[in-house]
Amino acid sequence: MSLNEQAEIIAKEVEAFNARKSLVGAAIIIAAAFIMNFFLPAKPEDLGVLCTVPALLMIIYIFVTKRIIEALTIGAVVGFIMVSAPGDNVMWTFADSLLNTMMSEDIAWLIIVCGLMGGIISLIERSGGAYAFGVWASKRAKTEKMALIWAWILGIIIFIDDYLNSMTVGSCMAPLTDKHKTPREMLAYVCDSTAAPVCVIIPITTWAVFCGKILIKNGWQEGDAGVIEMFVKTIPYNFYAWIAALIVPLVIIGAVPKIFGMKKAYKRVADGGPLAPPGSEKITILASDKGEEMNVPEKPRMINFFIPLLVLVVATIYFDKEMEMGVLSCLLVMFVMYLVQNIMSAAEFWEVIIKGIQNMILPLMLMVMAFVFADMNEQIGFTYWCISSATNIMTPATAPMIIFLVLAITEFITGTNWGMYIIALPIIIPLAMNIGVTMPLAVGACISAGVFGSHICFYSDATVLTSAACGCDNFRHAFTQMPYGIISASISFIMYGIFGFIMA
Repeated sequence: MSLNEQAEIIAKEVEAFNARKSLVGAAIIIAAAFIMNFFLPAKPEDLGVLCTVPALLMIIYIFVTKRIIEALTIGAVVGFIMVSAPGDNVMWTFADSLLNTMMSEDIAWLIIVCGLMGGIISLIERSGGAYAFGVWASKRAKTEKMALIWAWILGIIIFIDDYLNSMTVGSCMAPLTDKHKTPREMLAYVCDSTAAPVCVIIPITTWAVFCGKILIKNGWQEGDAGVIEMFVKTIPYNFYAWIAALIVPLVIIGAVPKIFGMKKAYKRVADGGPLAPPGSEKITILASDKGEEMNVPEKPRMINFFIPLLVLVVATIYFDKEMEMGVLSCLLVMFVMYLVQNIMSAAEFWEVIIKGIQNMILPLMLMVMAFVFADMNEQIGFTYWCISSATNIMTPATAPMIIFLVLAITEFITGTNWGMYIIALPIIIPLAMNIGVTMPLAVGACISAGVFGSHICFYSDATVLTSAACGCDNFRHAFTQMPYGIISASISFIMYGIFGFIMA
């Protein structure tokens, strides 16, 4: 998308945006929350079904306005009003949550890893590695279907972490799919569906280590089985992950048709419209989308693409699945490689990294506000209420499909897959033991629910990072892949029902 096209889109958005109307709407919502607060129970745990109000409000606001940061902020403020005593300074509560979020180890890790990943992608572009890969791949992927299949295969190969997967595959494959006039929504769908789903069906990933530790910590360990061994037992029952990853090539070849938002995206491009939907210029980290000239060396080399990625993956595995060490190792190798080849000076090397970090600011802001919203949901007892309400109707046969359904909805609203696991698995494990549910099936349903919710949530880390890497507005990305996610979830729900009755 050229600078002129971006300017026209922004001008249209500014013209269509009614600031006064938006302000009045937000003021009415917050005023209503303050009034409602006088009639609420004093303890958050007594709110019951009312704990769903901020989440429902946020979802409605997103669909009406398509402004996600604003929706997360208003939803969080309303939730903090509800858990505060009448007359309390809610701004302090919000500020404390924001400060605690920014000081948390998770956000610090995200800022370091995702910020530096933005720098790595910018360096690969500047070194000519991405250009050389595009030339090489274009000779082998001469059709749109082949280009997307390449993206799917590359996504499976880079399985170690979903962040690494989405950001690498999206940024590297966008120039190739652009040549075939593929809507960015389609590329984002392919990348997102081979990120988290693949991470939970391959045992040597960051997801496996994280979930395995939670399983053992909360009392499910068979003999001397280690973290990975316990996670492996759940892999056959991570139904959503299997289905979501395997349905991608069917969509690519047309066996599963383009439907709803994806069909409209293809029509937009066929009618001469831009490859990226409106608003994508705000979140993209691709230099070509920002109107920046590609300063490609005279002899671009594929090694400047493959060696950094190989170091990134190998170093992450070597340092016990710690992606931060993988990123730092990759930057060190790139610094030596690029200076030895005289591609850039040391000063330019750091300038490119800083530019890459700057490109990640909006995605990181979205994730920070998603964490604040999740903190509010924890204070209001949203996830706990959903799980405890569902346990009243569970039997050994119905528990797996109820666990999947309830947690899938919960995760779609909260958008924090690992955060949901921390809350849900300590409840699901003893519950399954008490009512006699097959443990791998129950845990698999929980893990699958986290993947589904994160997969189609508008502001989850997976959605935001995939959108940034593919140069696609995150609302449009989530909206266009949602039908395929729902199809996969529906099949998974049926399978959990069948296996629940068979294994009861």
